[in-house]
Amino acid sequence: MPACFNLKDYYSFRHSGTNFKNMQNQEPVLKVSEINRYVKGLIQGDPRLQDLWVTGEISNFKHHRSGHMYFTVKDHSSSLRCVFFRRDNLHSPFKPDDGMEVILHGNLSVYEPIGVYQLYVDNIEPAGMGSLYVAFEQLKQKLEAEGLFRPEHKKRLPLIPRKIGIITSPSGAALQDIQSTIKKRFPYVNLLVVESLVQGPGSAPDLVRALDLLNRREDVDLIILTRGGGSLEDLWPFNDETVARAIHRSNIPVISAVGHETDFTIADFTADYRAHTPTEAAAAAVPRYDDLVADIEKLRARAALALKNQVLQEKQRLDHIVSERFFQRPRERIHTFRENLERLDENLCRDIVRLLQFKGMQLNNLTDKLESRSPLNVMNRGYSFCQDTEGNIIRSIKNIEVGDLLRLSFKDGRADCRTEKVEEDSIVDK
Repeated sequence: MPACFNLKDYYSFRHSGTNFKNMQNQEPVLKVSEINRYVKGLIQGDPRLQDLWVTGEISNFKHHRSGHMYFTVKDHSSSLRCVFFRRDNLHSPFKPDDGMEVILHGNLSVYEPIGVYQLYVDNIEPAGMGSLYVAFEQLKQKLEAEGLFRPEHKKRLPLIPRKIGIITSPSGAALQDIQSTIKKRFPYVNLLVVESLVQGPGSAPDLVRALDLLNRREDVDLIILTRGGGSLEDLWPFNDETVARAIHRSNIPVISAVGHETDFTIADFTADYRAHTPTEAAAAAVPRYDDLVADIEKLRARAALALKNQVLQEKQRLDHIVSERFFQRPRERIHTFRENLERLDENLCRDIVRLLQFKGMQLNNLTDKLESRSPLNVMNRGYSFCQDTEGNIIRSIKNIEVGDLLRLSFKDGRADCRTEKVEEDSIVDK
């Protein structure tokens, strides 16, 4: 609708054939939607309000679950409502947030249902810095908070890898640098080149595919992820989150050699070793063969010297032992030991005889005591003892009744008898 189009003409056009008039002044009465639609037409018809670049600070940012972004951009005295639809923000390299100074591109229009004019954004960039740099910092902070860069997650590089997997473009100079450097340093290692895109659309998924492919092999000990230098846009696949997570979950140590010495990527922070250049990556991957041989020779010489010193020490100990008196005059020592042994033997025999004599005397004393207390000696003097039929000794007349069968034992025999009469003494010696 042309900007010079008159509102009354617009009304006449919309309501031609009708007589809907203001009763007082016969002026047309407009609906709210008609006014909003008219203003929208004015704004959209003004080329100065289309294809706009607007700068300001973001506030009231909201990322709706539908994917659309709603926010306000403001300066020191005014604010402008903005909407960034999902179809446009889906591929934005960074996420806007409150307080960010940004540069917006889009078209100004009116949202008819509520009569609010707003900027429909189709592109957004940070003010004063590139959007890729902001995206880089945001992803770096996110992965760092998750712990992907922690030293304890870094795997040790093998000293001498059997096979090295190289992920890069086969036509790039980085591959040539690595191959030539490894050939000079250690030509006995096997190289497996996995071709991958390293720039442009589809590069990040291709790098992830190559990393996962090498991790399914059992003969690869080390991975080098590399490409030559370039702009931030050229190196951007190595700043992709999926690539960083593929490096982090790799069971094989990964060397990142992306760009030049001053270039840093997310892959560098996630990898187990960051090389400034592809040549440095090759140097970190394998030792120099001549240096390795020299180190082995040094170790061999140290081992030979240590063995020689050990033999010398043992020889000195043996010489010291042999020089002692025992080894110089062994018969004299043996004769001395024999004399001591004979003296000990005589002392032992003498002590044994004395002990036997003492024990014999003790035995005789015990025998005399035993015989003096023997009941046979008492019976020799005319005594006997009485037992009942069960063999119990009878010690009192009270234990006998008339008619009991008794057994009397004498020194030379026994006699069985029967009790005819029992008499108890009136006086008993207690």
